[in-house]
Amino acid sequence: MGRATRLWLVLFAVLLGAAEARAACSQESFEGNGYTICRFNLRQDHLQLFSLDGQGEPFGSFAALSMDLQDRGKSLLFGMNAGMYGEDLKPIGLYVENGRTLRKLNRRNGPGNFHLKPNGVFFIDGTKGGVMETEAFAASGIRPEFASQSGPMLVVDGRIHPKFSEAGTSLQRRNGVGAPDGHTLVFAISDGWVNFHSFARLFRDHLKAPNALFLDGSISSLYAPDVGRSDGFAPLGPIVALVKGP
Repeated sequence: MGRATRLWLVLFAVLLGAAEARAACSQESFEGNGYTICRFNLRQDHLQLFSLDGQGEPFGSFAALSMDLQDRGKSLLFGMNAGMYGEDLKPIGLYVENGRTLRKLNRRNGPGNFHLKPNGVFFIDGTKGGVMETEAFAASGIRPEFASQSGPMLVVDGRIHPKFSEAGTSLQRRNGVGAPDGHTLVFAISDGWVNFHSFARLFRDHLKAPNALFLDGSISSLYAPDVGRSDGFAPLGPIVALVKGP
């Protein structure tokens, strides 16, 4: 095989990878609201969670994570904030990265969205993944490769969180994750301001996810070059990402 042919094959592989990245996210409408939806088949897409850099400090942004990956010969294809965190940008609930539990499951009561129970966990374990209510996850014995806890749950076994109201007046830009099946995770971020019930219906009725988890509100952020998104308006805690490279 000649050098020119090899170069064309490399170029084709790069273009194919870019096409696959573009196919992950799309702009969709549901009940008059716009959303960016990113779907991943875990049998093909190895999603990962990132929180701290090599010095033990939070990445804090897609830009910082991207630079760190570039230094290791990798590139960021997709990123989204992936669960609630404290003022130190570190997770306030369960956080597992590369099989290591860095924060234990948080089953305490308290104020705020995280404690609007039931809350839950989304997890990735090789080609499998899912979203589970916290107590169900605790009882499951699952020891995943990656996991992040957030709250509240949006949908639990096909039912919308009992404390949500269709007439709810708390409007925010929101993002979350759902599991249509055991090998698929779908992430959504609203273009505008929606209430919890409307956002939950998106996952249950449009994305066909019987279990879905709220990730955050006002800081909801997305990195998806395929749809022209590279948000950087707020410091971030844990990040779920699709990475290309060795």
